Amino acid sequence: MAASAMLLLFLLLASPAATRLASAACASEKFPAGRAYATCEDLPKLGASLHWTYDASKSSLSVAFVAAPAAPGGWVAWGLNPTGEGMAGAQALVALKGSGSGAPTVKTYNISGYGLGASSPLEFPATELAADAGGSGGMIRVYGKLQLRKGMKAVNQVWQVGSSVTGGAPDKHAFGADNLSAKAKLVLAGSKAAAAGSPSLSPVPAPEAGGPSASGSGTDSGAASSMAPSAGKSPNAAALTAAGVSAPALLMMALVGFLVTV
Repeated sequence: MAASAMLLLFLLLASPAATRLASAACASEKFPAGRAYATCEDLPKLGASLHWTYDASKSSLSVAFVAAPAAPGGWVAWGLNPTGEGMAGAQALVALKGSGSGAPTVKTYNISGYGLGASSPLEFPATELAADAGGSGGMIRVYGKLQLRKGMKAVNQVWQVGSSVTGGAPDKHAFGADNLSAKAKLVLAGSKAAAAGSPSLSPVPAPEAGGPSASGSGTDSGAASSMAPSAGKSPNAAALTAAGVSAPALLMMALVGFLVTV
């Protein structure tokens, strides 16, 4: 019995549902009154997250990007790149903290290279720009609303953090591995958009007999896989999840079973 409970606990921790629950740190973000977003995603690099609502009927994208500058007084940036995967060509929202104690300043940049000077208009008209600082780790939250092209379903996104600001413009960021890899695909419409970063967990289908269960889908940075139990050795954790039992409840059941049998 003790071995069975331990196996069930392992399966729960390895399941896609448990993985999504553990990785959905963005769902705990508390925004000021009046700011709410339908979807969130923990981005794979630089400790950043993105919260967004996409109105397909109006082709409008409301976002909140959350990240910490590389150093106090630095800057954070997030943008969409309709022409490539890197920073060149990105339509970026940049929040500059600077040396003052007030709210960060938000500027827009149509990025043509690594040297940023004066702010420039975006290809996607931007409105409702704002930023605030707070929370643990010196996080800055950048808000904005972008008017996208009609019918857009997916677009490249990039983000970045820097350590200093000179003359009201962001200085160059570091060129470490995480900085250079801070890019991903943002899926605006379709099943992946509904699942990415969602605080709620959809049921996990039971695996086929004798085979591994399907991998849980997540962001472009990767997906967690689960392992199916051997027949007759332990309860089917995926089937229990599909029946409506949440991952936390199953985890508690496994722990209680283990304590009772040892």
